[in-house]
Amino acid sequence: MKLSRSQLLDEKTLFGNSGIDESGPRFAVRNPATGELLASLPNMSGRHAAAAIERAHAAWPAWRGQLAQERANLLWRWHALIVGNQEELAAIMTAEQGKPLAEARGEIGFAARFVEWCAEDAKRVYGDIIPSPQQGWRTFVLKEPAGIAALITPWNFPAAMVTRKAATALAAGCPVVLKPSDFTPLSAMALVRLAIEAGIPTDVFGLVTCDREHVAEVGTQLATHPDVRVVSFTGSTAVGKHLMAQAASTVKKVSLELGGNAPFIVLADADLDNAVAEVVRSKFRNMGQACVAANRIFVHDSIYDAFAQRLVEAAKALRIGDGAEEGVEQGPLINEAAIAKVEAHIRVACERGAVVLCGGERHGHTGNFFLPTVLSEVGMGTLFDEEETFGPVAPLYRFSDVDEVVALSNDSRYGLAAYVFGRDIQKVWRVAEALEVGVVGINAGVVGSEVAPLGGRKESGVGREGSRYGIEEFLETKYVCLAGM
Repeated sequence: MKLSRSQLLDEKTLFGNSGIDESGPRFAVRNPATGELLASLPNMSGRHAAAAIERAHAAWPAWRGQLAQERANLLWRWHALIVGNQEELAAIMTAEQGKPLAEARGEIGFAARFVEWCAEDAKRVYGDIIPSPQQGWRTFVLKEPAGIAALITPWNFPAAMVTRKAATALAAGCPVVLKPSDFTPLSAMALVRLAIEAGIPTDVFGLVTCDREHVAEVGTQLATHPDVRVVSFTGSTAVGKHLMAQAASTVKKVSLELGGNAPFIVLADADLDNAVAEVVRSKFRNMGQACVAANRIFVHDSIYDAFAQRLVEAAKALRIGDGAEEGVEQGPLINEAAIAKVEAHIRVACERGAVVLCGGERHGHTGNFFLPTVLSEVGMGTLFDEEETFGPVAPLYRFSDVDEVVALSNDSRYGLAAYVFGRDIQKVWRVAEALEVGVVGINAGVVGSEVAPLGGRKESGVGREGSRYGIEEFLETKYVCLAGM
Protein backbone atom coordinates (compact mmCIF):
# COMPACT_ATOMS: atom_id res chain seq x y z
CA MET A 1 0.00 0.00 0.00
CA LYS A 2 1.12 3.51 -0.76
CA LEU A 3 -0.51 5.67 1.89
CA SER A 4 -0.34 9.44 1.98
CA ARG A 5 -0.98 9.44 5.75
CA SER A 6 1.12 6.67 7.22
CA GLN A 7 0.26 7.91 10.72
CA LEU A 8 -3.17 6.30 10.30
CA LEU A 9 -1.41 3.05 11.14
CA ASP A 10 0.97 4.49 13.73
CA GLU A 11 1.40 1.84 16.41
CA LYS A 12 2.95 4.24 18.92
CA THR A 13 -0.23 6.32 19.06
CA LEU A 14 -2.49 3.27 19.25
CA PHE A 15 -0.49 1.03 21.56
CA GLY A 16 1.86 3.44 23.32
CA ASN A 17 0.42 2.79 26.78
CA SER A 18 -0.42 -0.88 26.20
CA GLY A 19 2.81 -2.32 27.53
CA ILE A 20 3.56 -3.93 24.17
CA ASP A 21 7.11 -5.20 23.77
CA GLU A 22 8.23 -4.03 20.32
CA SER A 23 10.29 -7.19 19.96
CA GLY A 24 7.39 -9.39 21.06
CA PRO A 25 5.28 -11.74 18.93
CA ARG A 26 3.56 -10.37 15.85
CA PHE A 27 1.20 -11.69 13.19
CA ALA A 28 0.99 -11.04 9.46
CA VAL A 29 -1.74 -9.26 7.50
CA ARG A 30 -1.84 -10.19 3.82
CA ASN A 31 -3.61 -9.04 0.67
CA PRO A 32 -6.09 -11.79 -0.35
CA ALA A 33 -5.75 -10.84 -4.03
CA THR A 34 -1.96 -11.11 -4.24
CA GLY A 35 -0.72 -12.74 -1.04
CA GLU A 36 1.44 -9.67 -0.44
CA LEU A 37 2.49 -8.97 3.14
CA LEU A 38 0.86 -5.70 4.16
CA ALA A 39 1.89 -5.41 7.79
CA SER A 40 2.86 -7.29 10.93
CA LEU A 41 1.02 -6.30 14.11
CA PRO A 42 1.34 -6.96 17.84
CA ASN A 43 0.00 -10.41 18.66
CA MET A 44 -1.68 -9.64 21.96
CA SER A 45 -2.85 -12.05 24.63
CA GLY A 46 -5.54 -12.20 27.27
CA ARG A 47 -3.18 -10.28 29.54
CA HIS A 48 -3.17 -7.34 27.14
CA ALA A 49 -6.96 -7.48 26.83
CA ALA A 50 -7.29 -7.38 30.62
CA ALA A 51 -4.96 -4.38 30.78
CA ALA A 52 -7.03 -2.55 28.16
CA ILE A 53 -10.18 -3.25 30.19
CA GLU A 54 -8.53 -1.93 33.33
CA ARG A 55 -7.51 1.29 31.57
CA ALA A 56 -11.05 1.69 30.23
CA HIS A 57 -12.44 1.12 33.72
CA ALA A 58 -10.23 3.91 35.09
CA ALA A 59 -11.31 6.23 32.28
CA TRP A 60 -15.03 5.49 32.60
CA PRO A 61 -16.01 7.99 35.35
CA ALA A 62 -14.68 10.95 33.37
CA TRP A 63 -16.20 9.70 30.10
CA ARG A 64 -19.70 9.07 31.44
CA GLY A 65 -19.49 12.35 33.36
CA GLN A 66 -19.16 14.39 30.19
CA LEU A 67 -22.17 16.25 28.89
CA ALA A 68 -23.90 14.49 26.03
CA GLN A 69 -23.10 17.53 23.89
CA GLU A 70 -19.39 17.12 24.64
CA ARG A 71 -19.42 13.50 23.52
CA ALA A 72 -21.44 14.51 20.48
CA ASN A 73 -18.83 17.12 19.54
CA LEU A 74 -16.07 14.52 19.63
CA LEU A 75 -18.10 12.16 17.45
CA TRP A 76 -18.73 14.97 14.97
CA ARG A 77 -14.97 15.52 14.73
CA TRP A 78 -14.43 11.79 14.23
CA HIS A 79 -17.03 11.82 11.45
CA ALA A 80 -15.31 14.73 9.71
CA LEU A 81 -11.94 12.97 9.84
CA ILE A 82 -13.39 9.76 8.39
CA VAL A 83 -14.97 11.68 5.54
CA GLY A 84 -11.76 13.63 4.96
CA ASN A 85 -9.70 10.44 4.78
CA GLN A 86 -12.15 8.39 2.73
CA GLU A 87 -9.72 7.55 -0.08
CA GLU A 88 -6.99 6.47 2.30
CA LEU A 89 -9.34 4.35 4.38
CA ALA A 90 -10.81 2.75 1.24
CA ALA A 91 -7.33 1.88 -0.03
CA ILE A 92 -6.48 0.21 3.29
CA MET A 93 -9.71 -1.79 3.23
CA THR A 94 -9.28 -2.98 -0.35
CA ALA A 95 -5.71 -4.02 0.32
CA GLU A 96 -6.51 -6.16 3.36
CA GLN A 97 -10.08 -7.34 2.63
CA GLY A 98 -10.12 -7.47 -1.18
CA LYS A 99 -13.42 -5.77 -1.97
CA PRO A 100 -13.43 -3.50 -5.04
CA LEU A 101 -12.31 0.06 -4.41
CA ALA A 102 -15.73 1.46 -5.32
CA GLU A 103 -17.36 -0.76 -2.70
CA ALA A 104 -14.71 0.18 -0.16
CA ARG A 105 -15.38 3.88 -0.74
CA GLY A 106 -19.08 3.20 -0.26
CA GLU A 107 -18.45 1.36 2.98
CA ILE A 108 -16.35 4.21 4.37
CA GLY A 109 -19.23 6.56 3.62
CA PHE A 110 -21.61 4.13 5.33
CA ALA A 111 -19.28 3.90 8.34
CA ALA A 112 -19.14 7.68 8.60
CA ARG A 113 -22.94 7.93 8.58
CA PHE A 114 -23.13 5.76 11.70
CA VAL A 115 -20.82 8.16 13.50
CA GLU A 116 -22.90 11.10 12.28
CA TRP A 117 -26.11 9.43 13.51
CA CYS A 118 -24.61 8.64 16.90
CA ALA A 119 -23.28 12.18 17.31
CA GLU A 120 -26.89 13.28 17.06
CA ASP A 121 -28.26 10.38 19.11
CA ALA A 122 -25.96 11.11 22.05
CA LYS A 123 -28.25 14.02 22.88
CA ARG A 124 -31.44 11.95 22.57
CA VAL A 125 -31.02 9.53 25.48
CA TYR A 126 -34.24 10.35 27.28
CA GLY A 127 -35.62 9.13 30.60
CA ASP A 128 -39.23 9.30 31.77
CA ILE A 129 -41.52 10.57 34.51
CA ILE A 130 -44.29 8.17 35.51
CA PRO A 131 -47.50 9.19 37.32
CA SER A 132 -46.91 8.02 40.88
CA PRO A 133 -49.13 5.40 42.55
CA GLN A 134 -48.91 7.01 45.99
CA GLN A 135 -49.32 10.49 47.42
CA GLY A 136 -45.99 12.22 48.05
CA TRP A 137 -44.03 10.05 45.59
CA ARG A 138 -42.36 11.10 42.39
CA THR A 139 -41.40 8.28 40.00
CA PHE A 140 -38.50 8.75 37.61
CA VAL A 141 -36.85 6.53 35.00
CA LEU A 142 -33.21 7.28 34.15
CA LYS A 143 -31.12 5.96 31.27
CA GLU A 144 -27.47 5.47 32.19
CA PRO A 145 -24.40 4.11 30.36
CA ALA A 146 -24.08 0.39 31.05
CA GLY A 147 -20.30 0.37 31.40
CA ILE A 148 -17.33 -0.91 29.45
CA ALA A 149 -18.30 -2.44 26.10
CA ALA A 150 -16.23 -5.21 24.52
CA LEU A 151 -16.64 -5.05 20.74
CA ILE A 152 -15.64 -7.94 18.46
CA THR A 153 -15.95 -7.12 14.76
CA PRO A 154 -15.73 -9.22 11.57
CA TRP A 155 -13.60 -8.98 8.45
CA ASN A 156 -16.31 -8.65 5.79
CA PHE A 157 -17.26 -5.05 6.62
CA PRO A 158 -14.18 -3.95 8.60
CA ALA A 159 -15.09 -0.25 8.84
CA ALA A 160 -18.88 -0.12 9.11
CA MET A 161 -18.99 -2.79 11.82
CA VAL A 162 -16.47 -0.83 13.89
CA THR A 163 -18.29 2.49 13.73
CA ARG A 164 -21.78 1.00 14.08
CA LYS A 165 -20.78 -0.53 17.41
CA ALA A 166 -18.16 1.89 18.72
CA ALA A 167 -19.91 5.16 17.90
CA THR A 168 -23.11 3.90 19.55
CA ALA A 169 -21.31 2.80 22.72
CA LEU A 170 -19.32 6.03 22.93
CA ALA A 171 -22.45 8.12 22.40
CA ALA A 172 -24.11 6.28 25.30
CA GLY A 173 -21.17 7.08 27.57
CA CYS A 174 -19.49 3.66 27.49
CA PRO A 175 -15.74 3.20 27.01
CA VAL A 176 -14.93 0.47 24.49
CA VAL A 177 -12.30 -2.22 23.97
CA LEU A 178 -12.25 -3.28 20.33
CA LYS A 179 -10.97 -6.61 18.99
CA PRO A 180 -11.10 -6.58 15.14
CA SER A 181 -10.62 -9.58 12.89
CA ASP A 182 -7.04 -10.67 12.35
CA PHE A 183 -7.73 -10.63 8.59
CA THR A 184 -8.63 -6.91 8.56
CA PRO A 185 -7.14 -5.14 11.59
CA LEU A 186 -5.66 -2.25 9.60
CA SER A 187 -9.05 -0.65 8.89
CA ALA A 188 -9.86 -0.76 12.60
CA MET A 189 -6.47 0.68 13.49
CA ALA A 190 -6.95 3.60 11.11
CA LEU A 191 -10.43 4.34 12.45
CA VAL A 192 -9.27 4.24 16.07
CA ARG A 193 -6.35 6.50 15.15
CA LEU A 194 -8.77 9.06 13.70
CA ALA A 195 -10.98 8.82 16.79
CA ILE A 196 -7.97 9.63 18.96
CA GLU A 197 -7.10 12.50 16.65
CA ALA A 198 -10.65 13.76 17.11
CA GLY A 199 -10.07 13.95 20.85
CA ILE A 200 -11.53 10.69 22.14
CA PRO A 201 -9.14 9.52 24.90
CA THR A 202 -6.95 6.53 24.07
CA ASP A 203 -8.08 4.62 27.16
CA VAL A 204 -11.74 5.22 26.24
CA PHE A 205 -11.21 3.57 22.83
CA GLY A 206 -8.91 0.62 23.45
CA LEU A 207 -7.69 -1.70 20.69
CA VAL A 208 -6.52 -5.31 20.96
CA THR A 209 -5.02 -7.13 17.96
CA CYS A 210 -4.23 -10.83 17.79
CA ASP A 211 -4.12 -13.82 15.47
CA ARG A 212 -6.29 -16.96 15.34
CA GLU A 213 -4.19 -18.75 17.95
CA HIS A 214 -4.83 -16.06 20.56
CA VAL A 215 -8.41 -15.13 19.67
CA ALA A 216 -10.02 -17.63 22.07
CA GLU A 217 -7.89 -16.38 24.96
CA VAL A 218 -8.62 -12.72 24.17
CA GLY A 219 -12.31 -13.39 23.55
CA THR A 220 -12.65 -15.22 26.85
CA GLN A 221 -11.11 -12.27 28.69
CA LEU A 222 -13.48 -9.83 27.00
CA ALA A 223 -16.53 -12.01 27.64
CA THR A 224 -15.81 -12.90 31.28
CA HIS A 225 -13.96 -9.93 32.79
CA PRO A 226 -16.17 -8.53 35.59
CA ASP A 227 -15.57 -4.91 34.57
CA VAL A 228 -16.99 -5.48 31.07
CA ARG A 229 -20.75 -4.90 31.13
CA VAL A 230 -21.66 -5.26 27.43
CA VAL A 231 -20.41 -7.71 24.81
CA SER A 232 -21.24 -6.83 21.21
CA PHE A 233 -20.23 -9.37 18.58
CA THR A 234 -20.80 -9.79 14.85
CA GLY A 235 -19.77 -13.11 13.36
CA SER A 236 -20.66 -16.78 13.22
CA THR A 237 -23.49 -18.30 15.21
CA ALA A 238 -21.17 -20.89 16.75
CA VAL A 239 -18.83 -18.24 18.16
CA GLY A 240 -21.78 -16.08 19.22
CA LYS A 241 -23.24 -18.94 21.25
CA HIS A 242 -19.88 -19.50 22.94
CA LEU A 243 -19.49 -15.82 23.85
CA MET A 244 -23.08 -15.70 25.10
CA ALA A 245 -22.41 -18.64 27.41
CA GLN A 246 -19.21 -17.05 28.68
CA ALA A 247 -20.89 -13.68 29.25
CA ALA A 248 -23.53 -15.40 31.36
CA SER A 249 -20.89 -16.05 34.03
CA THR A 250 -21.07 -12.37 35.00
CA VAL A 251 -24.56 -11.67 33.57
CA LYS A 252 -23.48 -9.13 30.98
CA LYS A 253 -25.67 -7.49 28.38
CA VAL A 254 -25.09 -9.23 25.06
CA SER A 255 -25.71 -7.95 21.52
CA LEU A 256 -25.13 -10.55 18.81
CA GLU A 257 -25.47 -10.17 15.05
CA LEU A 258 -24.85 -13.69 13.80
CA GLY A 259 -25.21 -15.87 10.72
CA GLY A 260 -28.04 -15.65 8.23
CA ASN A 261 -29.61 -17.72 5.49
CA ALA A 262 -31.61 -15.09 3.66
CA PRO A 263 -34.42 -16.20 1.35
CA PHE A 264 -34.91 -14.06 -1.77
CA ILE A 265 -38.47 -14.61 -3.03
CA VAL A 266 -39.44 -13.56 -6.56
CA LEU A 267 -43.22 -13.72 -7.01
CA ALA A 268 -44.92 -14.26 -10.36
CA ASP A 269 -45.77 -10.58 -10.86
CA ALA A 270 -42.32 -9.23 -9.97
CA ASP A 271 -40.52 -6.68 -12.15
CA LEU A 272 -37.92 -9.04 -13.65
CA ASP A 273 -35.37 -6.37 -14.48
CA ASN A 274 -35.46 -4.98 -10.96
CA ALA A 275 -35.45 -8.42 -9.34
CA VAL A 276 -32.38 -9.51 -11.31
CA ALA A 277 -30.54 -6.25 -10.65
CA GLU A 278 -31.29 -6.46 -6.93
CA VAL A 279 -30.32 -10.11 -6.57
CA VAL A 280 -26.98 -9.22 -8.18
CA ARG A 281 -26.52 -6.48 -5.57
CA SER A 282 -27.64 -8.70 -2.72
CA LYS A 283 -25.78 -11.85 -3.75
CA PHE A 284 -22.58 -10.62 -5.41
CA ARG A 285 -21.84 -7.47 -3.40
CA ASN A 286 -18.63 -8.06 -1.44
CA MET A 287 -18.34 -11.36 -3.34
CA GLY A 288 -21.31 -12.72 -1.41
CA GLN A 289 -19.51 -12.32 1.90
CA ALA A 290 -22.34 -10.75 3.88
CA CYS A 291 -24.63 -12.23 6.51
CA VAL A 292 -27.61 -10.46 4.91
CA ALA A 293 -26.75 -11.64 1.38
CA ALA A 294 -29.37 -13.63 -0.54
CA ASN A 295 -28.58 -17.28 0.13
CA ARG A 296 -31.64 -19.16 -1.18
CA ILE A 297 -33.29 -17.64 -4.25
CA PHE A 298 -36.88 -18.81 -4.73
CA VAL A 299 -38.35 -17.94 -8.15
CA HIS A 300 -41.95 -18.58 -9.23
CA ASP A 301 -42.16 -21.35 -11.80
CA SER A 302 -43.89 -19.11 -14.38
CA ILE A 303 -40.88 -16.75 -14.63
CA TYR A 304 -38.09 -19.09 -13.51
CA ASP A 305 -36.43 -19.67 -16.90
CA ALA A 306 -36.50 -16.01 -17.92
CA PHE A 307 -35.12 -14.98 -14.54
CA ALA A 308 -32.33 -17.56 -14.71
CA GLN A 309 -31.28 -16.46 -18.19
CA ARG A 310 -31.06 -12.80 -17.21
CA LEU A 311 -29.20 -13.57 -14.01
CA VAL A 312 -26.61 -15.63 -15.89
CA GLU A 313 -26.04 -12.75 -18.30
CA ALA A 314 -25.60 -10.33 -15.40
CA ALA A 315 -23.23 -12.67 -13.52
CA LYS A 316 -21.05 -13.24 -16.57
CA ALA A 317 -20.78 -9.48 -17.12
CA LEU A 318 -19.23 -8.84 -13.70
CA ARG A 319 -15.57 -7.84 -13.96
CA ILE A 320 -13.24 -9.88 -11.73
CA GLY A 321 -9.82 -8.80 -10.50
CA ASP A 322 -7.75 -7.07 -7.86
CA GLY A 323 -10.08 -4.69 -6.05
CA ALA A 324 -7.48 -1.91 -6.32
CA GLU A 325 -8.06 -1.72 -10.08
CA GLU A 326 -10.74 0.76 -11.09
CA GLY A 327 -13.79 -0.85 -12.66
CA VAL A 328 -13.40 -4.21 -10.89
CA GLU A 329 -16.73 -5.45 -9.51
CA GLN A 330 -15.66 -8.79 -7.99
CA GLY A 331 -12.53 -9.10 -5.89
CA PRO A 332 -11.11 -12.17 -4.13
CA LEU A 333 -12.65 -14.17 -1.33
CA ILE A 334 -10.98 -13.63 2.01
CA ASN A 335 -8.94 -16.86 2.11
CA GLU A 336 -8.53 -20.44 0.92
CA ALA A 337 -11.05 -21.76 3.46
CA ALA A 338 -13.73 -19.52 1.94
CA ILE A 339 -13.03 -21.01 -1.50
CA ALA A 340 -13.27 -24.54 -0.10
CA LYS A 341 -16.66 -23.78 1.48
CA VAL A 342 -18.04 -22.41 -1.79
CA GLU A 343 -16.79 -25.45 -3.70
CA ALA A 344 -18.39 -27.81 -1.16
CA HIS A 345 -21.77 -26.08 -1.45
CA ILE A 346 -21.68 -26.34 -5.24
CA ARG A 347 -20.50 -29.96 -5.22
CA VAL A 348 -23.23 -31.19 -2.85
CA ALA A 349 -25.93 -29.33 -4.79
CA CYS A 350 -24.78 -30.82 -8.09
CA GLU A 351 -24.69 -34.32 -6.58
CA ARG A 352 -28.38 -33.81 -5.78
CA GLY A 353 -29.44 -32.65 -9.23
CA ALA A 354 -28.49 -28.97 -9.50
CA VAL A 355 -27.02 -27.65 -12.76
CA VAL A 356 -24.23 -25.05 -13.05
CA LEU A 357 -25.41 -22.37 -15.50
CA CYS A 358 -22.27 -20.27 -15.18
CA GLY A 359 -19.15 -20.08 -13.04
CA GLY A 360 -18.62 -22.88 -10.58
CA GLU A 361 -14.84 -22.69 -10.47
CA ARG A 362 -11.84 -20.60 -9.51
CA HIS A 363 -10.74 -17.65 -11.61
CA GLY A 364 -7.06 -17.26 -12.48
CA HIS A 365 -4.04 -18.99 -11.03
CA THR A 366 -3.22 -16.63 -8.15
CA GLY A 367 -5.29 -15.03 -5.41
CA ASN A 368 -8.56 -16.25 -3.91
CA PHE A 369 -10.77 -15.50 -6.91
CA PHE A 370 -13.94 -17.43 -7.73
CA LEU A 371 -16.26 -16.95 -10.70
CA PRO A 372 -19.75 -15.59 -9.99
CA THR A 373 -21.89 -18.72 -10.10
CA VAL A 374 -25.55 -19.44 -10.88
CA LEU A 375 -27.08 -22.86 -10.15
CA SER A 376 -30.49 -23.97 -11.44
CA GLU A 377 -32.86 -26.74 -10.36
CA VAL A 378 -31.62 -26.63 -6.79
CA GLY A 379 -33.71 -28.83 -4.50
CA MET A 380 -34.15 -28.91 -0.76
CA GLY A 381 -31.63 -30.78 1.36
CA THR A 382 -28.39 -29.14 0.21
CA LEU A 383 -25.83 -27.19 2.23
CA PHE A 384 -27.52 -23.96 1.09
CA ASP A 385 -30.43 -24.84 3.38
CA GLU A 386 -28.21 -25.41 6.40
CA GLU A 387 -25.82 -22.47 6.38
CA GLU A 388 -24.86 -19.29 4.59
CA THR A 389 -22.50 -19.81 1.67
CA PHE A 390 -20.56 -16.58 2.15
CA GLY A 391 -19.47 -16.60 -1.47
CA PRO A 392 -20.60 -15.61 -4.99
CA VAL A 393 -23.02 -18.50 -5.59
CA ALA A 394 -26.69 -17.94 -6.50
CA PRO A 395 -28.79 -21.13 -6.10
CA LEU A 396 -32.20 -20.95 -7.82
CA TYR A 397 -35.18 -22.87 -6.43
CA ARG A 398 -38.55 -23.25 -8.17
CA PHE A 399 -41.84 -22.69 -6.37
CA SER A 400 -45.49 -22.35 -7.37
CA ASP A 401 -47.36 -21.76 -4.10
CA VAL A 402 -46.80 -18.66 -1.93
CA ASP A 403 -47.65 -20.38 1.34
CA GLU A 404 -45.22 -23.14 0.47
CA VAL A 405 -42.35 -20.74 -0.21
CA VAL A 406 -42.99 -18.91 3.06
CA ALA A 407 -42.83 -22.24 4.91
CA LEU A 408 -39.60 -23.18 3.11
CA SER A 409 -38.11 -19.77 3.89
CA ASN A 410 -38.92 -20.13 7.58
CA ASP A 411 -37.63 -23.70 7.74
CA SER A 412 -34.26 -22.52 9.01
CA ARG A 413 -32.64 -22.00 12.39
CA TYR A 414 -31.61 -18.56 11.13
CA GLY A 415 -33.74 -15.45 10.87
CA LEU A 416 -31.70 -12.39 9.93
CA ALA A 417 -32.84 -10.99 6.56
CA ALA A 418 -35.24 -11.83 3.72
CA TYR A 419 -36.29 -10.24 0.43
CA VAL A 420 -39.62 -10.27 -1.41
CA PHE A 421 -40.27 -9.07 -4.96
CA GLY A 422 -43.69 -8.49 -6.48
CA ARG A 423 -46.17 -5.83 -7.57
CA ASP A 424 -49.21 -6.93 -5.53
CA ILE A 425 -48.72 -4.86 -2.39
CA GLN A 426 -51.18 -6.92 -0.34
CA LYS A 427 -49.39 -10.15 -1.23
CA VAL A 428 -45.84 -8.89 -0.65
CA TRP A 429 -46.85 -7.32 2.65
CA ARG A 430 -48.52 -10.54 3.76
CA VAL A 431 -45.35 -12.48 2.89
CA ALA A 432 -43.15 -9.93 4.67
CA GLU A 433 -45.21 -10.24 7.84
CA ALA A 434 -45.08 -14.06 7.72
CA LEU A 435 -41.29 -14.28 7.39
CA GLU A 436 -39.51 -15.04 10.68
CA VAL A 437 -36.63 -12.60 10.26
CA GLY A 438 -35.45 -9.30 11.67
CA VAL A 439 -35.11 -7.45 8.34
CA VAL A 440 -37.24 -7.61 5.18
CA GLY A 441 -36.49 -5.85 1.90
CA ILE A 442 -39.48 -5.46 -0.43
CA ASN A 443 -38.36 -4.92 -4.04
CA ALA A 444 -34.89 -4.05 -2.74
CA GLY A 445 -31.92 -6.35 -2.19
CA VAL A 446 -29.72 -4.04 -0.08
CA VAL A 447 -31.54 -2.21 2.70
CA GLY A 448 -28.91 -1.41 5.34
CA SER A 449 -29.12 2.07 6.85
CA GLU A 450 -27.94 3.90 9.93
CA VAL A 451 -31.54 5.03 10.58
CA ALA A 452 -33.02 1.51 10.64
CA PRO A 453 -32.45 -1.30 13.17
CA LEU A 454 -30.48 -4.37 12.06
CA GLY A 455 -30.73 -7.61 13.98
CA GLY A 456 -31.95 -11.16 13.78
CA ARG A 457 -34.31 -13.68 15.28
CA LYS A 458 -33.79 -17.32 16.24
CA GLU A 459 -30.09 -18.25 15.91
CA SER A 460 -29.27 -15.09 13.97
CA GLY A 461 -28.77 -13.14 17.16
CA VAL A 462 -30.19 -10.87 19.82
CA GLY A 463 -30.34 -7.09 20.04
CA ARG A 464 -30.34 -4.41 17.38
CA GLU A 465 -27.73 -2.12 15.84
CA GLY A 466 -28.31 1.25 14.22
CA SER A 467 -31.32 3.57 14.51
CA ARG A 468 -32.72 4.86 17.79
CA TYR A 469 -33.01 1.28 19.02
CA GLY A 470 -29.30 0.50 18.80
CA ILE A 471 -28.18 2.70 21.68
CA GLU A 472 -30.41 0.77 24.10
CA GLU A 473 -27.91 -2.11 23.99
CA PHE A 474 -25.43 0.14 25.83
CA LEU A 475 -27.82 1.69 28.35
CA GLU A 476 -29.25 0.59 31.68
CA THR A 477 -32.68 1.62 32.93
CA LYS A 478 -32.82 2.89 36.53
CA TYR A 479 -36.00 3.53 38.50
CA VAL A 480 -35.77 6.32 41.13
CA CYS A 481 -38.56 6.91 43.64
CA LEU A 482 -38.52 10.25 45.42
CA ALA A 483 -40.72 10.17 48.52
CA GLY A 484 -41.80 12.78 51.05
CA MET A 485 -42.83 15.40 48.49
